Parts: sequence; C-alpha cells; structure tokens
Amino acid sequence: MPRRGVVFALWCGLAVLGVLTGWAGVQAGDLEQRTLVIVSGDRRQAIQAEIARRPADRARGLMERERLPAGAGMLFLFPREQSATGAFWMFNTRIPLSIAFIDTQGVIRAIRRMVPCASERSADCPRYPAGVPFRMALEVNAGFFARHGITVGDRLLPTSLP
Repeated sequence: MPRRGVVFALWCGLAVLGVLTGWAGVQAGDLEQRTLVIVSGDRRQAIQAEIARRPADRARGLMERERLPAGAGMLFLFPREQSATGAFWMFNTRIPLSIAFIDTQGVIRAIRRMVPCASERSADCPRYPAGVPFRMALEVNAGFFARHGITVGDRLLPTSLP
C-alpha cells in the first residue's frame, strides 16, 4: 500500500476509534480554562471556568457530567448579545446548577437555579430563559452564588474575562 494510503487508513481507524470510545466531541478538560473573578462589594470570588466559545461546546455544556468540582464552572461566550428570550435547559445534565446571565460589560443581570431533567425526551425538559439580554452565561454548582453572596449587579473583573 502506498504511504499515502497507509496514512489515510490510519486516520480513518483513529476516527472510528474516537467515535467508539467517546473521543469525538468535547470532553471535560478539552476546553480553555480560565480563572474568573467576580467582584461583589469589597469581596472577590475566583471561579475556575471552562470556556465554551464554539457553538458545539455551548450546545454540549455540562451534559453527561457526574459532578462539577467546588469553585468550578463553565462560561458560555456568545459572539453577540443574546435576546432576553434566550434560554438554557438541563437535558442530559445531571448536576443541579445555578446560572448567571452576564451583559457585555461583565455585569450579572440575572441569576437562575436549574434542576436536572430526568426525561429521555428533550422536549420534556423545562427551559430557563434569561429574562434579560446577555452576552455570557456562567454555570456553577447550584447555590454557589447564594453561598458566596453574589447577586445581580455584581460583575466579572474585566481582566479575568477571556
């Protein structure tokens, strides 16, 4: 077999192996990591966040994860401001989450609590609309914002933004 054919066969085999073993798609740890800092009054709270920039990363989000470490989260970045009707859902998401909807200036405009959806049908899962225009959304373990006194009006430190 010519060298080019061997290389092609090797790539095809790796692609099939990736699909069979779950390498295809984004897995935990495959995304850019960044320390975000939320300023709340005179307090600062650090969060180790995965950054979901691409549509496929944002669509997958935290689906299928069994746990999210304390102080960790996922920041969803959108290329432009999203409508107040923009919503998140919990289909195939096993971890109870809190979500902060954040404007283009890094200010938290809304916080919602989201519960896992046990249905195997995505249409049965509730949607959690932002209720405000947003450019970013930050998902963390449920209750994280409340435990740390983070509320609407607090903001991400600009130097921590990706």
